[in-house]
Amino acid sequence: MTDETINFNSVNSDFPGNRTIQPGSQEVVSYHLSSAVRIWCNEQDVDFDAHWHTALEIIVPVENWYDAVIAETTYHLMPGDILIIPSGELHSLKAPRTGTRYVFLLDISSVAKLHGFASLQSIMDGPLYITRTTYPHIYDDIYHILLQMRNEYYSRNEFAELAIFSLLLNLFVKLGNDRVNCRTLFPSTRPYKQKEYVSKFNDVMEYIDAHYMENFTLEDVAYATGFSKYHFSRLFKQYTGYSFCSYICRRRIKVAEDLLEQPDLSITEIAMQSGFPSISTFNRVFRQQKNCSPSEYREKNSRAIVS
Repeated sequence: MTDETINFNSVNSDFPGNRTIQPGSQEVVSYHLSSAVRIWCNEQDVDFDAHWHTALEIIVPVENWYDAVIAETTYHLMPGDILIIPSGELHSLKAPRTGTRYVFLLDISSVAKLHGFASLQSIMDGPLYITRTTYPHIYDDIYHILLQMRNEYYSRNEFAELAIFSLLLNLFVKLGNDRVNCRTLFPSTRPYKQKEYVSKFNDVMEYIDAHYMENFTLEDVAYATGFSKYHFSRLFKQYTGYSFCSYICRRRIKVAEDLLEQPDLSITEIAMQSGFPSISTFNRVFRQQKNCSPSEYREKNSRAIVS
């Protein structure tokens, strides 16, 4: 992502100082001019302890390595590697003494509401490590899209943000199509059946996205899609990487995070609107996933925004 027209000393002139994060806490991203985009040319030689944020983060090293630790997995990123970290994912970062990397921070809350995005949840629910080896068919396209996004951001063009999100949508579409065309998604399954299963589970994702508030079971969804309970459970894990119950909980917590930013809603109301059967279950699951209670999450978020 090198570009001689970009001056590394001036590209961050709108950024208020270095990025600082309290250990284990939520980071509230400072977007450029109250937009939904921050693209940072990071040359800091400091490490960041485990933290999380509601922004989608994309890291692309330019000079030297950069490490990200997520769920006990270390991603040793080399120049040209791409790591996409979904919102709400606890992660820590380790930098070399010298080096440069681009950090994309994007609020995709509006994009996530678009029809069809639900089928990408299984892809975006965990970190994506994109290299020529891991994503050989689309790596060049993804890298080129990120390059265009960076150039649009630093152009300060009046329509830069629209252009950036247009490119981001294109990136998501390429990830989705690559997923649909993946022959290893449902191993030991005939090609025509793989396409049938992908279509069915895309519909399942849409159904969950529309009905997460309701009290449905694995058996209900399996029956509706024409699978036995055990066959559906196995295929769902292959498609999403999570058990059915774990995925539903994660989806409901994502909804709760957004609702907690609305001060007029009580914690009980948020629990019900997120689909949790009781406030105790909501508090327990939320703490398991976010390492804090819903009330603490709201307090940290409000305090950071005011600050």
